[in-house]
Amino acid sequence: MKWQGRRKSSNIEDRRGQRPQNFGGGGGGINPMMLGPLVKILFSKTGLVIIAAFFLITWVTGTNPLSLLAQFTGGGPISQSVNYQPSAEEEALAEMTAVVLADTEDVWNQLMEGYREPTLVLFSGQVESACGFASSASGPFYCPGDEKVYIDLSFFQDMDKKLGAPGDFAQAYVIAHEVGHHVQRLDGTLEMVQSKRGKIPEPEFNRLMVRLELQADFYAGVWAHHTQRALKFMEPGDLEEALNAASAVGDDRLQKQATGRIVPDSFTHGTSEQRARWFKKGFDTGDVRDGDTFNARNL
Repeated sequence: MKWQGRRKSSNIEDRRGQRPQNFGGGGGGINPMMLGPLVKILFSKTGLVIIAAFFLITWVTGTNPLSLLAQFTGGGPISQSVNYQPSAEEEALAEMTAVVLADTEDVWNQLMEGYREPTLVLFSGQVESACGFASSASGPFYCPGDEKVYIDLSFFQDMDKKLGAPGDFAQAYVIAHEVGHHVQRLDGTLEMVQSKRGKIPEPEFNRLMVRLELQADFYAGVWAHHTQRALKFMEPGDLEEALNAASAVGDDRLQKQATGRIVPDSFTHGTSEQRARWFKKGFDTGDVRDGDTFNARNL
C-alpha cells in the first residue's frame, strides 16, 4: 500500500504512555465546608503524623501521591504519563494510521452530507473512553459516546503473529472498519441496534450485531474502493491482505482456535466467509446503498 508522503489526519489523539486511573466519585474534590476542620487537623500533631505516613506509603509503593490523594478526596480520573519511547516501527505504524484516517475523512466527507470526522486515539496498554475502561486485549474499538476510535498499535503486531494477517493494507482495513461504526453512529444504525439490547432474546440480538459488523466491513470496502479510484494507492496483494484479515477475525475461526468448537448463536461479528465477502462487495461496488445488511436475505 502506498501511503508514505500523503496527507495525515489532524484528528489524532496520542495517549501512548498514559495510565488512566479511576478511583470513583468523579468530579468530587474536597467539600468546601470541610476545609476549616481539615486545615486544623493537618497542622495538628496528628495531622503531621498522617502526612508523614502518607508520603512514606507513596515512596515505598511507588504510587503517585496525587493518585492516592484522589482516592480520599473523591477526585476523578488522573492520567499518569510515563517515559514512553515508541520504536521506529511503531512510529511508522502511527504515521500510516494517520494517513488512512485522512483517507477515510476524504471518502466519507464526499459520500455523507454533514459528516463529522471522528478522532482516533492511540494508546498503550489501557485507556479510558466514554464507554469505560479498556485494555489492549480488547482490540481496536469505536466508542459512540465520544465518537472516537481507539487503537493500541500492538494489535497490528498481533494480527501478524497471532492471527496470521500481516500487511499494511490489512491494518488499514481494521481502521476503516472502526470508522465504519462511526458512520453507523451518524446515520442512527448503531443506536438502533444498541436500543435492542436486553429487550430481545440474546441470540436474536447477536444476529443484529452480526449484521452491524458486516455492514462496517462493507463500509471498509467502500473506503478502499473510493481511495483506490482517487489515488491508485493499492499494490499487488493488498486486496488479498484485507480479505485475509477479514477472514482471520471471523467468529467461527476465532471460536475454533479458542475452544475447538463453534457456537453460531453466540456469533457477534459474522463468519470468516461473511466478513471477507461483505468487504469485497463494498470494494467492488463502492455504493453505500448496497450495504443494507439488515434487509439482506443472504448474509
